[in-house]
Amino acid sequence: MNLNDLALPAFEPGWVWLVGAGPGDPALLTVGALHALQGTDAVVHDALVDERILALARPGVELIYAGKRGGKPSPKQPDISARLISLAREGKRVLRLKGGDPFLFGRGGEEALALVAAAIPFRIVPGVTAAVGGLAYAGIPMTHRATATAVTFVTGHNLSGDVPDDLDWQALAGSAQVLVFYMALKHIDEIVTRLMDAGRDPDTPAALVAHATTLSQQIVETRLADAPHAAAGISPPALFVVGEVVRLRSGLDWLGAISGRVLDSDPLGLSEVRDAV
Repeated sequence: MNLNDLALPAFEPGWVWLVGAGPGDPALLTVGALHALQGTDAVVHDALVDERILALARPGVELIYAGKRGGKPSPKQPDISARLISLAREGKRVLRLKGGDPFLFGRGGEEALALVAAAIPFRIVPGVTAAVGGLAYAGIPMTHRATATAVTFVTGHNLSGDVPDDLDWQALAGSAQVLVFYMALKHIDEIVTRLMDAGRDPDTPAALVAHATTLSQQIVETRLADAPHAAAGISPPALFVVGEVVRLRSGLDWLGAISGRVLDSDPLGLSEVRDAV
């Protein structure tokens, strides 16, 4: 069986597909994303899309860089949206390839609304999010019946580049069992301070996962109060996760197990809970 046997939707001229490339590892690319890569005329891609993924595009495709990196010269969002519209109006099949998932802190909603305003037909192809894929590769489950039944995704900065001012920090600190912050390194001191001021225990387990799922993946385990210090040797992009589930990493670090690390098989003392269920 090949892709043609799956009756996947045709990539028509004049359409824009907003596609998630996943967090980095080409193994996490979806069949829908691969289908789009092999049917497009132009790929407008983010900075974090792995070169090996771009190499899967059909021969002769136009590759257009549209990466946005904090603190570095980057294309303006209106210019990226305008480029998508222009390419589509030329009759090209346009693939907007974004790291992670287009609709989770990926500006996919903004670009889709621009396409709607310009009457450009589009399709969304979801991708494995950075949080889901990155924490899985770090050996940190976002939920666990014994320790976490809810998870909250939070952006580390708003449209102006500051810590979001519309967050209910009391609710985040008091009721969010697991917090996963995207793009938090720049403001990690303020984020940690706000969480602790709102009542989060300074000893809450935390971890930083940088360059998730790539060959450069780096993981630092710490506690909430020490996270700013732990972040000193980390470079973006990075996830910041806060919650008791971080303790499970000592037993679920499958990448560490592959490399021969000796792991704790019951880091939270959950054997009694497991036996009960």
